[in-house]
Amino acid sequence: MKFAYTYIMTNKRHTTLYTGCTNDLVRRVSEHKSHKYKGSFTDKYNCEYCVYYKEFTRYQSAIDEENRIKHMTRAAKIELIEGMNPEWKELVTEKGFIFDKTLWSERVKRVFDELLGDKR
Repeated sequence: MKFAYTYIMTNKRHTTLYTGCTNDLVRRVSEHKSHKYKGSFTDKYNCEYCVYYKEFTRYQSAIDEENRIKHMTRAAKIELIEGMNPEWKELVTEKGFIFDKTLWSERVKRVFDELLGDKR
């Protein structure tokens, strides 16, 4: 099964946010980190840290999510990032995904909290 990703990159001080989508997140993060595209937004603002991503099975869904995020306010984007990654840790590098070392029970609790929301 192929996947597509929507992701957010930031710089060292988290002052700039860049949203994109790709079918190969590790490769794309590597391109951002190496400044492959000189003069691009991420090159200009040194966006080298992937702090948010969401996986999709359809590329069109990733594009739709990218567009939705791009139209969000900065505050809403920060809320989105902190919902998944409260410490703004780097989640993907040119070497691959950095896996969450949270206890399984805590990860399951997070999923239930997300699913149930305000219904409890």
